[in-house]
Amino acid sequence: MLVGAGILYGACNSAVPEPASVEVTSLQVRLTLVRVATDPFLPRHNLRLTVEGPGGCSVSDSLFPDTGYASRRNVYRTPDNLLYVVGQFDARVVDGQRCAVTLSEFRHLQREVTFLGSFDERPDSSWAFIPASERSEQPFEKR
Repeated sequence: MLVGAGILYGACNSAVPEPASVEVTSLQVRLTLVRVATDPFLPRHNLRLTVEGPGGCSVSDSLFPDTGYASRRNVYRTPDNLLYVVGQFDARVVDGQRCAVTLSEFRHLQREVTFLGSFDERPDSSWAFIPASERSEQPFEKR
């Protein structure tokens, strides 16, 4: 019975917020993506993006929820110094200088961008920002 309880405990999601952050120093912007489990057993999460920019500005936005293995968000930098936070089903444009986050259609995103990394699970299931220097851009999988 103790073995079963250990397996069950290891499979449970905690409703404790899991923050992950990245500092884009050249833009003076910090992105924090907080993931919170919404189901104790299934991979379901709410996601909230917070942007902190120059002059102490701060703005937050709820992202499309993870309804099953779709938490990863890729981060890109555009030539005109905007940031894109792109998920499988949604994309946000971050303007740190204006302290703004807006929802965008994929077709309106610039194509000539630089991949900075991803907010994603590490192999040990911990939530983190994984920089491009550590892992290349991963395609979104259709499930």
